[in-house]
Amino acid sequence: MVNSSHGHQPRTPAQHRSRRWFMNKALLAGGVSAVAVMGGYAASQAGAETASDADATASASPSGPPPGGGFGQTIAYDDFVGVTTDGTVLDDLYAIHRTGVSTTPVVRAGAAFVDALTDEQKSATLFDIDADQWLDWTNVDSNDRDGLALRDMTEKQYKLAIKLLKAALSARGLENATQIRKLNHFLGEYGGDTTKALNYDAYWFTIMGTPSATAPWGFQFEGHHLVVNYFVLGDQVVATPTFRGSEPTKITYDGVDYHLFREETAAGLKLLRALDATQLATAAPGTESKTGTNLTVGAGNDNAVLPYKGLKGSELDRRQQKLLLDLVEVYTGTIDEGHSRVWLRDIEKHLDDTYFYWIGESEDDSAFYYRVHSPVVLIEYDAESPLAYHEDDDASSASPSASATASATASAGPGGGMGGPNGTPTQQHIHTIIRTPNGNDYGVDLLRLHLETDH
Repeated sequence: MVNSSHGHQPRTPAQHRSRRWFMNKALLAGGVSAVAVMGGYAASQAGAETASDADATASASPSGPPPGGGFGQTIAYDDFVGVTTDGTVLDDLYAIHRTGVSTTPVVRAGAAFVDALTDEQKSATLFDIDADQWLDWTNVDSNDRDGLALRDMTEKQYKLAIKLLKAALSARGLENATQIRKLNHFLGEYGGDTTKALNYDAYWFTIMGTPSATAPWGFQFEGHHLVVNYFVLGDQVVATPTFRGSEPTKITYDGVDYHLFREETAAGLKLLRALDATQLATAAPGTESKTGTNLTVGAGNDNAVLPYKGLKGSELDRRQQKLLLDLVEVYTGTIDEGHSRVWLRDIEKHLDDTYFYWIGESEDDSAFYYRVHSPVVLIEYDAESPLAYHEDDDASSASPSASATASATASAGPGGGMGGPNGTPTQQHIHTIIRTPNGNDYGVDLLRLHLETDH
């Protein structure tokens, strides 16, 4: 159950009951899937074959916990505290209020999707509003997920599922999600197997609560390199944590040019290059090295303790603060436009207390890491070492081939070859995440307040 104690005393992990720890699914990526691959409309559309039970295991390449994917542990909902700077939650940051932005489209889309499910599918897909399922996500290429996968849906269910995503996300956010899925399928073809998690439609939906205009509810959309958590209460929305990544990021595939995370890369560089020498010494002090992975708050790190680092927003001039907000908007702008504006205004209120931190070089094609961190937002961008995709020096486009399969196998695996923390990072493998610190990831703090005041 949700912690519904009254008052606003600081909450620490020790104050939460029920220390029910279990390993993050990222560490179990090689295990048998909890959801059998049934084929269906989406699978036929993507060219995937109906798989046997043996095929319902996580894909072999890449496999295991990837860098930046979260080496932590998935915790129970009751044990959730949220990301803090010192283990203590800052209270009174969030409140139940009217935003003036309708959630009717996403409520209707969610209800229509649920209504289209069979009883068996509902039993696998529907969870309580305070279910552990919220926290039980991973970005690795694993079939070990709850819920209903796109590839296992009927044509009607598939269309309704995409309609739900379209209602929740902006046009830019939906396009980015679609491109991530397409390059995930490319990676399956590149490695010679699209029947498992490296598939355009190997992405799972779960619904927490019941879609409603007044009662709290939400959904989770989860798969390799793409995880969207979307909580709704009245006309308020919390869309964190959201994880987006890709390997590769820049490629020509089936005649289409892709360049994912170009805006995230450019906006970070633009802000960094606008700083003077004194500011740069604080924002990018060079005390940490760019490794194969620098991401800190990925899957399994919901209660991470992460002190502020870098240059404080109050040390920026107006033009630089505008660039900082522009950078943040690249991430917040992936949800529907109205709630994106509300979200950005809330973040702007804490702009003076927002920190910008950088690791690595700053050329256009450099592999670097940056962080934007305030009491109400935490963004990480990380160019990581390759795990599965090998870019030939003279290759301007990519298509599956026997040689590609061989190179993918050779370069896979954290810690060895090209991949892992000790590998050489590149912009061809990027991970990003956005979180709401101090207890409001998954809308947890809003739900707590709702239960305290309305029930």
